[in-house]
Amino acid sequence: MTRFVSWNVNGLRACVDKGFVDSVLALDADFICLQETKMQAGQLDLELPGYKAYYNYADKKGYSGTAIFSRHEPIAVTTGIGVDEHDHEGRVITLEMPAYYLVTVYVPNSQDGLRRLDYRMRWEDDFRAYLKRLDAVKPVIVCGDMNVAHQEIDLKNPKTNRRNAGFTDEERAKMTRLLDPDDGAMVDTFRLLYPERRDIYSWWSYRFRAREKNAGWRIDYFLVSARLAPQVAAADIHTAILGSDHCPVSLDLAVSSPHPS
Repeated sequence: MTRFVSWNVNGLRACVDKGFVDSVLALDADFICLQETKMQAGQLDLELPGYKAYYNYADKKGYSGTAIFSRHEPIAVTTGIGVDEHDHEGRVITLEMPAYYLVTVYVPNSQDGLRRLDYRMRWEDDFRAYLKRLDAVKPVIVCGDMNVAHQEIDLKNPKTNRRNAGFTDEERAKMTRLLDPDDGAMVDTFRLLYPERRDIYSWWSYRFRAREKNAGWRIDYFLVSARLAPQVAAADIHTAILGSDHCPVSLDLAVSSPHPS
């Protein structure tokens, strides 16, 4: 069994000061995937015992960024998706493993007033095409902050958020297409195991005591290639873990991993 963890840390340096190391080590994962690290090379000397770190930094300081800590040596490490328009914000890291690809992603937010929605739509198409290219070679595990609550069940207040970033019809339709079973679908592992489960979220606004009231959104996902779905053993959302406005999500998958590096 291989365990994967994904967490939007909303600033890795800040999260480290809030107990990050103890929290992630307690989850005992083979791979720890992070989004919104908000840092550049050399800004943080962080070592997790038994893990090797891979980073993708945004060109813009203090913005975006992703990382993967791995107990296993990958065949190859790739940053970005090979599209110049998208590859300056540190949003994607791919580890090629013997039996699968592991992709961590921080999907662009459409922002207030949906001023970046058109860009987000281009991103969605290009990212989906990237995943399909990988999937043609071997199965894919993709995780991260996908900045969309797919269905009404995935957020506390769907009616009042209908045209807000993360719950527009356009963003939800792109996720629906990514999960389309007639098109080489990816599978939402949490909904695979818990199709009707409500009131469990992975992100809460810092405003209005949203976390205290559990007025949240489920926007952090583990998706897998459809042929990996039978190997999904557990998919969890760790709402009790603090340190960010997001909490970690995890996946236990019956896939072979190489010996620790």
